[in-house]
Amino acid sequence: MTNFSDTICAIATPHGVGAQSTIKISGDKALEIVGCLFRPAKMGISLVDTAPYSSLYGWLYDPKDSSVIDDCIVLVMRAPHSYTGEDQLEITCHGNPFISKIILEALIASGARLAEPGEFTRRAFANGKLDLSQAEAVADVIASTNRAALRLSLTQMKGLFHKKISELRAQLIRIASLIEVELDFSEEDLEFVPREELLADCQAMIQEVEHLADSFSKSEVIKNGIPIAIVGATNAGKSTLLNGLLKEERAIVSDIHGTTRDTIEDTLYIEGQQFRLIDTAGLRKTTDTIEHIGIGRALQKAASAELVLWLLDASDTPGCWNETLTALGREVEGNRIQPIINKIDVVQSGQVAKARIWLEEQGLSHPVEISARSEQGVETIKRLLHDRFSNLEVADNQLMVINIRQATALRSAADALHTVTNGIQLGLSGDLLAQDLRSATAHLGEVIGEVTTDDLLSSIFENFCIGK
Repeated sequence: MTNFSDTICAIATPHGVGAQSTIKISGDKALEIVGCLFRPAKMGISLVDTAPYSSLYGWLYDPKDSSVIDDCIVLVMRAPHSYTGEDQLEITCHGNPFISKIILEALIASGARLAEPGEFTRRAFANGKLDLSQAEAVADVIASTNRAALRLSLTQMKGLFHKKISELRAQLIRIASLIEVELDFSEEDLEFVPREELLADCQAMIQEVEHLADSFSKSEVIKNGIPIAIVGATNAGKSTLLNGLLKEERAIVSDIHGTTRDTIEDTLYIEGQQFRLIDTAGLRKTTDTIEHIGIGRALQKAASAELVLWLLDASDTPGCWNETLTALGREVEGNRIQPIINKIDVVQSGQVAKARIWLEEQGLSHPVEISARSEQGVETIKRLLHDRFSNLEVADNQLMVINIRQATALRSAADALHTVTNGIQLGLSGDLLAQDLRSATAHLGEVIGEVTTDDLLSSIFENFCIGK
């Protein structure tokens, strides 16, 4: 178990050569330990007496031989007004990994210990500076790869999600307490909360809680990128389209059928939106074992994608198109298929019109007509992707669940509330209703860390980097 009475230290900046490196120190003896190593450039100044949120310039000395390690700036933050809620210092030195290593060793030799992964943030949680949802958002802020994911994580860090859960939890505690007061007057048959009002309140809360829980699937897409599968028959131009969208030769392009035998994934950013483009093996009947496995994976990716870009080779026959659509139709709903007629530069306009009419007969309208080879129409596909998923853009202060732990706890709370509503409708006694209300309250507490275990906290914070 982590010992929070220790003073901890860690390098907070990425490893490598740079202009600056920062070492963080937190704990009751942070000022004392750094004070033993640091000498301010200005005479008559003591680090221990430095005012909060002040910085001092000076030199750090190695305790082994009193030699100068580096000149640096030390920023002082005092408890409780720091990230961790403890005395916390940050040493900024030159960005040489060797210098950072010597400073870290000097701090450890003077009484600090190396921080465990996520220990600074775990101390912030333990000292009431952050709730659990905010602490988890810290890791997501660091890992954000697009604007929407960053905005989502910052909203949780600001505590708006905590505020909403706390409001729901306080409402449940109030109702449960009134129900339990009723139990004290059970002989007088008093009803402090009319059951019709309780039913309406619980049903309203179920809607809010389930809405939050359901937002997890949307946040997952936002954080990891919107999966877009590119599918079609062999030689339909899938890899050429992938290269055109990415503006690089990412996939091998060849006239030989079956060149792509596995999935190829890469990331595309369109006006801040992150897309995961997935090039897949060509769909056709084959006796080749490896190609057959690739086709199976192609269909799996199509089934899990938010949108399937289906490339039709305009020079093919309706029989070929139908064969591909039949394979896709077993895995993908029609509204997730965006037809794209390719090779319009090498066929007669009548053939393109034929493909368009055939698609309309299959219930697939509004195809995009392109030449992947000349990149004609590629920008149209980008606009289509951006417009289609504009609903996944995140507004400032929009509340969403950012991980499965939160979603699971919310769904458990909703289940407990459903039990309460069923109990009300069946006319169950107040003690049974109160028990289920307490269960719902506890599950909401799990979301923001009001109810935790050491194992849960360890599993969350061990995924943080050491300097955070």
